[in-house]
Amino acid sequence: MLFDGLLGLFSVDMGIDLGTCNTLVCVKGEGIVLNEPSVVAVRKGTNQVLQNGNAVGLVAKEMLGKTPGSITAIRPLKDGVIADFDITEAMLGYFIRKVHGGRRFLRPRVVISVPSGITAVEKRAVYGSAERAGARRVYLVQEPMAAGIGAGLPIAEARASMIVDIGGGTTEVAIMSLADISVSESLRVAGDDLDEAIMAHMKRTYNMQIGPQSAENLKIEIGSAAQLESELTMEVRGRDMISGLPRKTVVTSQEIREALREPISAVLDAVTHTLERCEPELAADLVDTGIHLCGGGALLRGLDRVMAEATGLTVKVVDDPLSCVARGTAVYLDNLTDWRNTMETDHENM
Repeated sequence: MLFDGLLGLFSVDMGIDLGTCNTLVCVKGEGIVLNEPSVVAVRKGTNQVLQNGNAVGLVAKEMLGKTPGSITAIRPLKDGVIADFDITEAMLGYFIRKVHGGRRFLRPRVVISVPSGITAVEKRAVYGSAERAGARRVYLVQEPMAAGIGAGLPIAEARASMIVDIGGGTTEVAIMSLADISVSESLRVAGDDLDEAIMAHMKRTYNMQIGPQSAENLKIEIGSAAQLESELTMEVRGRDMISGLPRKTVVTSQEIREALREPISAVLDAVTHTLERCEPELAADLVDTGIHLCGGGALLRGLDRVMAEATGLTVKVVDDPLSCVARGTAVYLDNLTDWRNTMETDHENM
């Protein structure tokens, strides 16, 4: 351990929020140094990354839905876990090299956040991908814990703190106390499902096919969970499913809200189910502390209001909800010695 600590003085150790939609990287003392989409562009039928291995992140996301037959833009994580091992390894390797610079012989220690409902096989996939991508030692921390710390909640105290982290692939609901999770639920319904609901609505109502990026723009620009004071409209372009020709139409925030009703209801059900399983004393604390919303889904208009109505608790969107988990991994990184017992690491690297 002493030798590992000495190496840590010279390597750029990092905390990684390995998300389905975006990957954020924090470095000790510097904060967030990288925030890029979890997308890789490869030659079709191979794992060969384009542009000498640099078609990753923002460069690759611009290619989504626009690639010729010889190129495929891939999101290697699905529902918060690794779906394509080789592509994830290539993506992590690119991000680690970009942050770590030219320190080729000093491999970094890496803290990675993972969903609380992840299986042992899925954990092994994260360890393997990170180690082959260049990490010297890999620590795993559960996303709700990282989110709670990143949001500045007193999760180490004998007092309940509740976090709802709505990411791209998973929604993490957890009640924490004494530096551990008391009750949690990991739901594989999140931002991607909101986008898919919008695409299905456009097909069903307008016979129009739109891509994931157009659906995401609709969600961001006019999407809502509760009625708005002033309803919004937006022009959307896509392909007519009958004629096969490009066309455009105007949609309203009311119909997008209706399209989002089912996935939002699933998230609310997970929140209420978690509260129902909570210990009475912790439930009593939550009357005062309330629920804290983070992740990209927390930015959906009116979601905090709808959740407050469903639970009867105060619901607050944390500051900078998109980077909350990444900031939490940075705190773990700064306090590896103190927090080591709350994290998991590959037994081969102990």
